[in-house]
Amino acid sequence: MQAKSARRMILGAAAAAVLVLPGAVATADPNPVAQLRSFGAYEGTVNGVPTPFDGQIHNNTLAISPDQRLAVAAKSQSGTLVVIDLHTGRKITEIGGYVSPRNILFAPDGHSFTVSDSTLGVLDRLSTWTFRLEKRLPLGAGVFGTAQTSDGKRLYANNQASGTVTVVDLKASRPLTVITGFSQPRQGVKLSPAGDKVYVTNYEGNRITVVDTATDKPIGNIGPFNEVRGLSVSHDGTRLYVAGSGDNTVSIVDTATRAIVQKVTVGEKPYGAALSPDEKVLFSGNLAGNSLTAVDPATGTVLGTVTGLKGPRQAISFSADSTTAWVLNEDLTVAEVDVQARQVKRVLG
Repeated sequence: MQAKSARRMILGAAAAAVLVLPGAVATADPNPVAQLRSFGAYEGTVNGVPTPFDGQIHNNTLAISPDQRLAVAAKSQSGTLVVIDLHTGRKITEIGGYVSPRNILFAPDGHSFTVSDSTLGVLDRLSTWTFRLEKRLPLGAGVFGTAQTSDGKRLYANNQASGTVTVVDLKASRPLTVITGFSQPRQGVKLSPAGDKVYVTNYEGNRITVVDTATDKPIGNIGPFNEVRGLSVSHDGTRLYVAGSGDNTVSIVDTATRAIVQKVTVGEKPYGAALSPDEKVLFSGNLAGNSLTAVDPATGTVLGTVTGLKGPRQAISFSADSTTAWVLNEDLTVAEVDVQARQVKRVLG
């Protein structure tokens, strides 16, 4: 109770600071861009003109804290992270200093979160309490999607530019190994619940590469898909659900045979394929359709559609009890969705 009270005081103080200074932007300290300039690293400009390293590739990202009080969101075209209080629905602050933020993940204990930036080429760890930079790990321009083990000890970071996946020791904040042989691995990377495999999407080649985490070596491929995007893994590890924005489908994959056993037609340009914790529904985030398609993951039956969204992509998260989903809109507001009713309840931020 004391920890919760302290957290409320911190969040309240942060919110009050924003109210006192309207329009102010809280920046990770020290400022990431300023810190890098002294080392001559690429900061996202050429002759003073903003020029992101891979600005033609757009994505968004949303992470929900383990206690379901905070949302941290970003899109790759914006240099800031947005922090939202999920209870009040209000934006607490923004965290600046980024160029192309790609993926955000909370640590299992909720005390910190990681952010990848493909232009700065870094993986940052920020404090959930102060929103300040704690650790910075350079992983090379192009660092993109990330996935971490359930104990928070290891992280797998895609690099779409070099075609690699870096295995990171999060406690020591250092790379352990670099796995090669991928083709534009972007946002899509997921660990199996057992932690024995990593599934990495290859946008170029439209396939998923399966990596054995015991050896950190690729052991096979799944596909082909049509513009492969986001994916989810069932709790027992026997099924993958994969969004294909090129043919407006979600593919259901048998992980034992690595065969696509069913293709479900969903909305227009699906980027996300998010499975609820109770595995009763899967949401595809339909970018061009401004909607979610609800699918029964057991049968592949389309259950209905959620409308009233703005350009949803992969950034979809569920509450622990599967009753609520949070979906990031293109304007960095968050739609709170009643899963059973398939309706947007309110818009946060």
